[in-house]
Amino acid sequence: MSPPPLGRRAFLKHALASAAAMAGGAGCLARAAPSADGAATGAADRPNVILAMTDDQGWGDTGYNGHPVLKTPTLDAMARAGLRFDRFYSGAPVCSPTRGSAMTGRHPYRYGITFANVGHMRPEEITLAEALKTQGYTTGHFGKWHLGTLTRTEKDSNRGGPRGVTHYAPPWKNGFDVCFSTEAKVPTWNPMCQPGTDKPYGTAYWTGPETKATENLSGDDSRIIMDRALPFIRDAVARKTPFLTVIWFHTPHEPVLAGEKYLKMYEGAGSEKERHFWGCLTAMDEQMGRLRDELRRLGVAEHTMLWFCADNGPEHRTGPGSAGSLRGRKRDLFEGGIRVPGLLEWPARLPRPRTTAVPCSTSDYVPTVLAALGFEMDGQPEPTDGVNLLPLIDGRMKERPRPIAFESRGQIALVDNRWKLLTRDKGKTWMLFDLAADPAEKNDLAAEHPTVVADMRQTLDAWRASCQASRAGEDYA
Repeated sequence: MSPPPLGRRAFLKHALASAAAMAGGAGCLARAAPSADGAATGAADRPNVILAMTDDQGWGDTGYNGHPVLKTPTLDAMARAGLRFDRFYSGAPVCSPTRGSAMTGRHPYRYGITFANVGHMRPEEITLAEALKTQGYTTGHFGKWHLGTLTRTEKDSNRGGPRGVTHYAPPWKNGFDVCFSTEAKVPTWNPMCQPGTDKPYGTAYWTGPETKATENLSGDDSRIIMDRALPFIRDAVARKTPFLTVIWFHTPHEPVLAGEKYLKMYEGAGSEKERHFWGCLTAMDEQMGRLRDELRRLGVAEHTMLWFCADNGPEHRTGPGSAGSLRGRKRDLFEGGIRVPGLLEWPARLPRPRTTAVPCSTSDYVPTVLAALGFEMDGQPEPTDGVNLLPLIDGRMKERPRPIAFESRGQIALVDNRWKLLTRDKGKTWMLFDLAADPAEKNDLAAEHPTVVADMRQTLDAWRASCQASRAGEDYA
């Protein structure tokens, strides 16, 4: 189903032009939201927003979650200073769908990004970047995009070029002013080269239409990304402009490599593969430290929402990544595939450290940020799957108001405050776990609680029907 001739994207473009003309005023797609649930109440309440995400970092791949070897001092400091989520969920057990959920607040099955390298960001979807531009924000994307191809003209990465022209949907077509973006994975050291050689890897960092970066592309990939993100932030601060900065690290997705400095930190520990894995994560953690230090140096840390998470659980069942005590890994809807490290620093709103066991998700970013600004997007496709976390941030939310639903290649799951319902065979058999008592999902209680199973299945059936209607275009009519 196609959108009407003057669809949401046309209205959005008009809104962005209007916003620029009004020097930061709300465009025609924005309307004031009530101040309930701690929403902002005035134009001055425009926090900066940073969404940092790693790629394939498991629940157990942090010092603060108890890893016996890995050093992540910056993440540990964030966990001690801000809001630590003990039940933070990626939108999916693989990368592309999770990124879509972070940009839209909607489950990726609604717009066809059902797996890695499948689908692309539909033009009818309104991303967080597009929404914030109506409020006078400058927007930048740095790192892995994975929501569509970035070039129509030459072979690039997994799908880029003429072979994937129907999936052309780069960040600069989705609300981002400044970009330093790859379509998909790159090595975590010398990202433009095949591991251990000087041969091209086959993926470029794109900065705009048919324009590639050519300098400062050697060494640690997380540092290369941060070298672009920090000048963007400095420029926004100098112009007194609120900013959205999306920093999506490739670390620790394969090919996993670390430089000598980081390998030496783990000398004598583990296998060579483990040392590279731990080393590249410590290198990423060091760049998060650079980011935090720069926010403080610029005097904007107080009013910046700094979010951190991973896009899914660790790769490979025998690989070095750790899901801690959780069952499953990447591609699973068991907890090890979707429960990931989650952190938020926002000193103006979180003056004291806290830990929460309320389940939260990457789909919650969009409704939470928009609520913090005190506005809603009239053109935002509905329904939204995420919830506004401001009441949780303020210490007033004790339970999640509605469950989190998942679907991925025959696996379907529903997570609420206590229970998790899961099928791995398209609904032929179901498992039920009491996550409050059994986070490792060792005890299937489906036979003991048939009413809970029936109620949760009914919720899932309604949600799946809603996603099917969304994919058919009904949200855009």
